[in-house]
Amino acid sequence: MQWKMNENSLFAILLRSPWWMSAAIAAALAGLGLALLPAHWRAMGPFLGAPFAVIAVIALSRQVRAPSAKRVAATLDAVRAMSWPEFADALDLGFRLDGCEVTRVAEAGADFEIAKEGRRTVVSAKRWKVARLGVEPLKELVAAREAREVREAACVLAGGITDNARAYAVQKRIRLIDGAELAKLLSNVPLAGRKGAAR
Repeated sequence: MQWKMNENSLFAILLRSPWWMSAAIAAALAGLGLALLPAHWRAMGPFLGAPFAVIAVIALSRQVRAPSAKRVAATLDAVRAMSWPEFADALDLGFRLDGCEVTRVAEAGADFEIAKEGRRTVVSAKRWKVARLGVEPLKELVAAREAREVREAACVLAGGITDNARAYAVQKRIRLIDGAELAKLLSNVPLAGRKGAAR
């Protein structure tokens, strides 16, 4: 069984936040340790912030590798101009380049089943062009996840999502692959109309 960090834990929130927030917490804890610990323990003060320093380094490395806003916009424009067969092929290649085994499925609520490091995920992507995704497609995805006896589910979208649908996705543990995450997934996939966009 693989351990997965709770998305609402402090460390998970900090990993999604700007790296300097974790660095500031690490510096503050180190400073407090130096100021408040007894003299014979003072050498340990700088180590109080060590976990937050590690989080800062991880967050910084992720943020440096993240696609630029221009790259995200160019990717979203390119995929919105695609037909379903073109987009499905692009996703298939993107998942494979990310190290996943990909199986295309044809059932309500699911378009792919991907497997990586022993973890299987059903993926819904056919409504990637909708302006604002509602709850119904996510309910179909949950039903497909249960029918296929898979633990994880993901929904790909290049548009927006309603507040109710976003809350439902959090409640039902559905990963949303949109914006920067979609651009990162497709970063090595050739897309018409994205040429020249900065990474």
